[in-house]
Amino acid sequence: MIISPLVTVSYVGYKIEKRVISIHTMKTRIHLSTLLAIAMLSVALPAVSQKKSKKAEVVTIHTSFGDMTAILHEQTPLHKANFLRLAKDHFYDSLLFHRIIENFMIQGGDPASKNAKAGERLGGGGGNMERIPAEFHPDLFHKKGALAAARDNNPEKKSSACQFYIVQGKVYNDAELDVQLKRATGTRQATPIQREAYKSVGGTPHLDGNYTVFGQVISGLAVLDSIARQPKDRTDRPLKDIRMSMKVEKMKKKKIAKRYGYRFE
Repeated sequence: MIISPLVTVSYVGYKIEKRVISIHTMKTRIHLSTLLAIAMLSVALPAVSQKKSKKAEVVTIHTSFGDMTAILHEQTPLHKANFLRLAKDHFYDSLLFHRIIENFMIQGGDPASKNAKAGERLGGGGGNMERIPAEFHPDLFHKKGALAAARDNNPEKKSSACQFYIVQGKVYNDAELDVQLKRATGTRQATPIQREAYKSVGGTPHLDGNYTVFGQVISGLAVLDSIARQPKDRTDRPLKDIRMSMKVEKMKKKKIAKRYGYRFE
């Protein structure tokens, strides 16, 4: 079964072809084996050497509503390497945020959206790109601003190679949160810190364990809110196109912390 963007807001899915081949961009062909090698290398490196890294990539997503700035998590090396490669290759430039649901999320990255006609149904692009294996981590969850990978209904919960979403969500009280967390996958339990985040800044807790969170917006949440509230059609596509472009910059972690108030673990 393929999850359609029209079926439910309980999932952040996209239509995808059954045919799976190597990842293509306009200039680059990426093999999943390359991403796997990067992941294995990062795991093989001693913890001490990883702690010596004093810099991190910062991704700025430019829109007509303003900029959103995100960092990518080291705990998800496959998704991080893939997203950085696409962003650096300008894959996302001129693509649309094609699906917006207020108090839930905004979704983009469908390559078919670049030249889409007004009212054209989107969400199925990128199906000829090789999926990324799921990278679930108990410390990474769907609080507001979480950057996560969309996917279809494949049993391994592999991610789309290009489509992503940014969580807006809503704030929950304890009773509401308990209900939402029961919808999350497996025996995963929210930590006290995660529960507090869902009760203060908000999020989409029922997606935990179902979709890979691989980054976090650390600046520009007001832009996220503005995009999410725009008028849309019945397929959740904004009536007026909202295009994106991306810039990747490597910065010292101390500078990131000072500028954005983000604390690296």
